[in-house]
Amino acid sequence: MTVFDLFLLVLENLSRRKGRVALTAVGVVIGTAAVVLLVSLGNGLQQNAASQLGGIGDLTKIQVFPFYGEPDPNTGVPATTTILNDDAVSQLQALSGVTAVIPQDYLQSWGYLTIGRSQGSGQFIGVGTDDLSNLGVRAQAGSLAIERGTIVVGSGIPQSFYDPFAPPTDGPPEPIDLLDKQVTMTLVKWDETGGEIHKTIRVRVVGIIAETRDEPDWSIYLPLSEVSGYNTWVMGQPIDRDKVGYQQIIVRAAGVEDVLEIADQITALGYQAYTPQSFVQGINGFYTVLQIIFGGVGAIALLVAAIGIANTMTMAILERTREIGLMKAIGATNQHVLAVFLGESAGIGFLGGLGGVTLGWALGQVANV
Repeated sequence: MTVFDLFLLVLENLSRRKGRVALTAVGVVIGTAAVVLLVSLGNGLQQNAASQLGGIGDLTKIQVFPFYGEPDPNTGVPATTTILNDDAVSQLQALSGVTAVIPQDYLQSWGYLTIGRSQGSGQFIGVGTDDLSNLGVRAQAGSLAIERGTIVVGSGIPQSFYDPFAPPTDGPPEPIDLLDKQVTMTLVKWDETGGEIHKTIRVRVVGIIAETRDEPDWSIYLPLSEVSGYNTWVMGQPIDRDKVGYQQIIVRAAGVEDVLEIADQITALGYQAYTPQSFVQGINGFYTVLQIIFGGVGAIALLVAAIGIANTMTMAILERTREIGLMKAIGATNQHVLAVFLGESAGIGFLGGLGGVTLGWALGQVANV
């Protein structure tokens, strides 16, 4: 029996049992479609998450925070603390692959900006650099260079301005044009009786940061020395960096491939390190596990379909004993008979698999829209 003869015989046998073949193939279609659909769905979810995280921030940036150990059960005070002082800055600058180390300090009070009758607010941050491009941000307008008496604002700050004396209106207020404008910066602290004490400073907005979908969007950047001076005014005493330290230090790596290694070195020094890259890797890991789970569920359905094929062929053998005997009587060997039944099984599997892949792909395209 040639391969072509075997092929024709298998086609004839399958065509004589269309109903049984169709029902068995439907099981394979469902199992195959389940595998393709679930894996495609998991991949689509991962790609969607990746696109949403596309603007998570500069992947060469590492945020360094103080490390606080386990709190004492009696006092609640952390047992060990690593402070981000000037010595920490020197340690981080000495790490291989680091291109910039920028200490940051946040205003320890509340403040707002005023231009004309409009007020706007954001997070006041002092940075230890005279060029904010070292933070990995880009300018939407103006310059990112800051010096005494100037500020750079995030893309969301112009949208935060409103007229507190105007009647309420529908919809958000129109963004204010701040570039190259003199604005009044008002800082607020409270005395022992709860009364407000205001400090006003005239500053010029020299730049607006392009949207980052991160902290810079709603931040107002000043030189670090100025924010330290304002915090001294708020606290009523000079800031001791060896005791208080900076609240955060931004470390820039030379390349994305260096980030995780530098983050590990920072952790080894006793500080906490956060990178957008590690967050993205965690998300990708989650979706990889999800795809494996989806694929496993689909594989179970495919296994059930395979058992269905085996059951169908077993019943076919029991029903076709006379046909098998006739084949052997005209010279067919056991291998020939086995080849016929395996060919029929493969034919059912091929038809079901082809239909399942097509159906699963189509449903996957619909689900991923």
